[in-house]
Amino acid sequence: MIVKDLKVGCQTFTWEMLGDRFTGGPDDLLKAIADGGYAGIEITDTMIGRYAGRPAEFETALKASGLTLVSFAFGSNSGFTLKEKIGADLETAKRWIDFAAAFPGALVSMGSATVVSDGPRDDKFAIAAEVYNRAGELGRKAGVQVAVHPSSHHNTLLFDRADYDRIFGLLDPSLVGWVPDTGHILRGHKDIADTLATYGDRIRYVHLKDVDAKGIWAMLGEGVCDTAKVIEIASAAPNFNGWLVLEEESETAAADPAKAVKANRQTMRGYGA
Repeated sequence: MIVKDLKVGCQTFTWEMLGDRFTGGPDDLLKAIADGGYAGIEITDTMIGRYAGRPAEFETALKASGLTLVSFAFGSNSGFTLKEKIGADLETAKRWIDFAAAFPGALVSMGSATVVSDGPRDDKFAIAAEVYNRAGELGRKAGVQVAVHPSSHHNTLLFDRADYDRIFGLLDPSLVGWVPDTGHILRGHKDIADTLATYGDRIRYVHLKDVDAKGIWAMLGEGVCDTAKVIEIASAAPNFNGWLVLEEESETAAADPAKAVKANRQTMRGYGA
């Protein structure tokens, strides 16, 4: 399959998930991702390192590596579900929105709402929606698109289709976009094509990764994800910016992240990207 104007980026969580086993810094990530054949990078607040608060220096490093900043991703210990932390979460959102504003076209991706306290789920959805929508307002003022990235990790509030329907019903689509993650969707529900099509107008860019039939992370193309179908649906989405961001969480990547992401980039060439 060949789709025009697709761009392929790499997410840095592949290294972040190693924890203390990763002893490098952001420059090591840029080199590995550039060497892997990627055109862009999505970096997180955990991995930005010495470039935090120094967008001009990061821009210089990106240019030297031949990479584009696709998106800046961040999360919060509040899980975006604690009312008393809304102010702090919005301050953090503004900080990273201002950082991303230095990079034309870069988005800010906010992590999945997560349950970190007792209490009714209804309240947690309402708080998360307030944080996301208000962050979206901050993004609009700064000229930066904000999007939410649901996950299937421990205690996520946004796991199955009902959760997606619920949060999207509370979000203003003019303020908050969506970064669909194929692996996380497949771990939570199997109707990935319908989910993508139903909320296609919210798609800003796509996280591509794979899982096996049991929901265990797999290298791209070695699991059950219909990558060609995902690309087809995303390409027809009205607000899709063309970026396919590969993120690898498999045991193969845990053993050698640089080798794994390079292999995934080669796999993507089979899809015309």
